Amino acid sequence: MKPLTPASPHAIIMIGIPGSGKSTFAEHFADTFKTPIVSQTKLQREYSLSTPAAESLRDVILSEYLKTHRTVLIDGGLDTKNARDEVVRRLVKEGYRPLIVWVQTDTTESLRRAAKPYPYGSGIHPDEFDELVELFDPPHKKEKTVVISGKHTYASQLKIILKQLATPDATQPKLPPTPSTDSRSSAPRRPLTR
Repeated sequence: MKPLTPASPHAIIMIGIPGSGKSTFAEHFADTFKTPIVSQTKLQREYSLSTPAAESLRDVILSEYLKTHRTVLIDGGLDTKNARDEVVRRLVKEGYRPLIVWVQTDTTESLRRAAKPYPYGSGIHPDEFDELVELFDPPHKKEKTVVISGKHTYASQLKIILKQLATPDATQPKLPPTPSTDSRSSAPRRPLTR
């Protein structure tokens, strides 16, 4: 198929617990539409990078892809709401339409997949898996999220995603609020009296 090159390019953000099927879907989608993937997981596993180093490199690579104004997949590293909000603000500012894809698979199956050695799984220990599951923030109801099953076929997953990507720009979320650094801004203001 042809690469996706809409007027407002899409940024597909893959989230879910380890072993849920995020990377598998991302790789199939990238092959189908010739879409680049920015994968923090791949950076960590293939280049033995620490999480902070992989996050920094992911952000540098993403910055370069965003210059192309073409659809991009972001896989891994955005498992907290704050991390997603930060990236979504950046994407919207650059003219992208972000779509968060939450891949859901039961924890037993996810652990079985994640424990397989990389590149067939994440090669993680069950204790590390439990920690990562605990740290995962499910999407907030205000985040534009579509849920797919990590146990379904790629064809059925793709139908769901393509339907969401076809929705008009008007349904896109506004920028998430920027965390305030001024504690006074949240305090109620009293009217001025003379």
